Amino acid sequence: MAKRVCYDCNVRAFNNRKGRTVLKKKTKWAISTLLIAGLLAGCGNNGGGNSSAEGDSSGTKSEKVTLTFWRNSGNDAENSAYDKLVASFNESHPDIKVEMSPIPYADYDTKLRTSIASGNPPDIMAIDAPNMASYAQAGALQPLTEYFKKDGNLEDIPESTIKTYTYKNEIYMAPLTESSIALFYNKKMFEAKGIPLPSKNPDEPITWDQVLEAAQKLNDPAGGVYGIDPAQGFGNAGGTAYFKYPIIWQFGGDIMSPDGTTSKGYLDKPETKKALQFFSDLYNKSKVSSLEYPPDPFPNNQLAMTIDGSWSLGNYAEKFPNFKLGVDYDIAPLPKETQQAVANGSWSLAVSAKSKNPEAAWQFVNYVTGAEGSKTYCSITKDIPARYSVAKQFPELNEYPKNIFVVQNQKYGRPRPITPIFPQMSEAVNKMIEEVTISGRNVDAAVADAITKIDKAYADLPQK
Repeated sequence: MAKRVCYDCNVRAFNNRKGRTVLKKKTKWAISTLLIAGLLAGCGNNGGGNSSAEGDSSGTKSEKVTLTFWRNSGNDAENSAYDKLVASFNESHPDIKVEMSPIPYADYDTKLRTSIASGNPPDIMAIDAPNMASYAQAGALQPLTEYFKKDGNLEDIPESTIKTYTYKNEIYMAPLTESSIALFYNKKMFEAKGIPLPSKNPDEPITWDQVLEAAQKLNDPAGGVYGIDPAQGFGNAGGTAYFKYPIIWQFGGDIMSPDGTTSKGYLDKPETKKALQFFSDLYNKSKVSSLEYPPDPFPNNQLAMTIDGSWSLGNYAEKFPNFKLGVDYDIAPLPKETQQAVANGSWSLAVSAKSKNPEAAWQFVNYVTGAEGSKTYCSITKDIPARYSVAKQFPELNEYPKNIFVVQNQKYGRPRPITPIFPQMSEAVNKMIEEVTISGRNVDAAVADAITKIDKAYADLPQK
């Protein structure tokens, strides 16, 4: 049996799409205290940067401003969308020239942090949502709050999305797209067992107790069928953050305090522990989930239900043309227990605190992430736009099944913990869930250890 590999939150492991957030390998999550200290030392807002001079004090016309823009290299559609947006911006802004540098995904975070620590960052940079707070804490990012208030059309973006890019009451990044996850279920299996089909209404999810009841009826390990993969198996901390945190929230639990400084009083809430125990019981008590699955179990009719992402619709259509939406499988909103919740946040654009031309940099950021830029980008990539107005302009996003992903993000999206120790926190929570589920460790003991690790990581954080 092949191990079930967890997709990371930005889906790079699956089809090089973006989403939410995070490096694929555990080693990529280990941002050391020394590196953060280096960022703090190298990120003072001293007016440096890579852009060209804006002109002299005589009142003569300024020469063209040159801005450097770094982003992680994406798939063909993403690259094409950015190429088009940069070209159109440069054409419509003759006094500004944006020079874009796509950087391989595996090298991007390390190269960006090194450039910041050395005092030579790009003017504009793409950053994954969960990493925003560490850059902001280090003083590497220009606050965008006043820019947004001036002409960023804040009311067009869900409040929960803006919170994802806000640290210590300042907005630091401009969102462009979202992705989301939902309940995929084998329609034919449900019908064969006489199980009522889940509602397709994004506001009417079934509960986790109902999921368990259906999974128990559908579970047939001897026949090669498991009831549910609740969170894309086990693999890395990034996948844990994107797929498993929502289960904790849905039970009324939490991961960290709103200010991202501690897990005490949050990770040890009774509701959090109830969610952890429920998750573990799927594998160890009711045995409707497995630690190992064959490749592609859901489209191969070996898995009755799975929590999966919006990106999988295209994958199934391309690679499994005989496994048809509406015939073989359908999609329902993410299950709830006491409340609905889904993780939000994706790769977004930020301005360097050291840019000599922050106004010009904001013009570009606002051009790309504003309504027209977002429409152009999403028409090419088929991603879910972060803005209300843009989502309304794509008919397919307002109809089943994609409306489920859109509405969930807009109404029930929640930021993963906004903290400068996100990598350390995520590793600790990932290990806690693995210990409880795979090793059978006591929930109370595993939670206590995770809190100790998380709070120590924050205590060791260099303060600016």
